[in-house]
Amino acid sequence: MLRGSEIQDGQEHRFLKQDRRSGETRFNREKIIQGQGIDEPLSETGFKQAAAAGIFLNNVKFTHVFSSDLMRTKQTVHGILEKSRFCKDMTVKYDSRLRERKYGVAEGRPLSELRAMARAAGEECPVFTPPGGETLDQVKMRGKDFFEFLCQLILKEAGQNEQCSQEAPSNHLETSLAERFPLGNNCAPRSKSKPGAPGFAASVLVVSHGGYLKSLLGYFLTDLECSFPATLSRSELSSVSPNTGISVFIVSLEEGDVKPTTQCVCVNLQDHLTEVTDTQ
Repeated sequence: MLRGSEIQDGQEHRFLKQDRRSGETRFNREKIIQGQGIDEPLSETGFKQAAAAGIFLNNVKFTHVFSSDLMRTKQTVHGILEKSRFCKDMTVKYDSRLRERKYGVAEGRPLSELRAMARAAGEECPVFTPPGGETLDQVKMRGKDFFEFLCQLILKEAGQNEQCSQEAPSNHLETSLAERFPLGNNCAPRSKSKPGAPGFAASVLVVSHGGYLKSLLGYFLTDLECSFPATLSRSELSSVSPNTGISVFIVSLEEGDVKPTTQCVCVNLQDHLTEVTDTQ
């Protein structure tokens, strides 16, 4: 039982983390680099994508919602929550650590120009850093910093909740998620979950950007040794999410863990976009 700082060894807490890319902007469609310096609003299609995502998730109960503080993600998270049955009035925490990768002098320029810069430097485009831009390692460290902050937040709140209640977390969060996502055996990540393990302590929605989320996925894969569905190909794991694509992870952690156990439920899910695509 968690008692503030008096936390017994072996007490496990699980939470579910959903990562979502922002909706489409005009510059996405025109293949213009946005990064952090071009704060473009959603296009008409982008608003439709956000609404479709909200309808898809309208029965999912979130305990925490985080978003990049750029306009396209703010509009996306608003579009999701306004369709929710349970989370319409939730406070969104905007965090600059969730911003897109900074592309420096390439921001506002066509993707073709970024590729030309990379060729001139003798580098592949994905790993090339334009002048004034962030390296991939810098983006990864931002993602790592945010994820570690999130884990500590969930642990702290779980401890506070258990001080007020002798009951284990209920499975109502898990039930609402299972209606939309193939949780299945993913609800028991690897060997750490114990028989009779409590339900999820939290259900977290994170809205960010394509390049950032690709970097975060790499961190989960290599640094955290996340377990991914066997059906996912290497190309799927290295691809950029479509606008409002959804990735879902189950995170199990204990106080004092060097790193949490993570298990992926799905990557870049886009089932909700079928009707949006059909009407374009």
